[in-house]
Amino acid sequence: MFGLGLPELGVITIVAIIIFGPKKIPEMGTALAKTLRGFKQEISKPEDEVESSEKDPPAEGKNK
Repeated sequence: MFGLGLPELGVITIVAIIIFGPKKIPEMGTALAKTLRGFKQEISKPEDEVESSEKDPPAEGKNK
């Protein structure tokens, strides 16, 4: 995982707790999870739109 081992992750966690405080860390985790969930939903939308456009016939236009 990005070349980070257990000792590095431990140091990052300790620094984050010192900077943000132990009460703020769960709130930040929840916000990050919501952000990632929304991002994944937005990424999957174009696939859904492409699939639905393949099923629907194109609208008839004016032929000149």
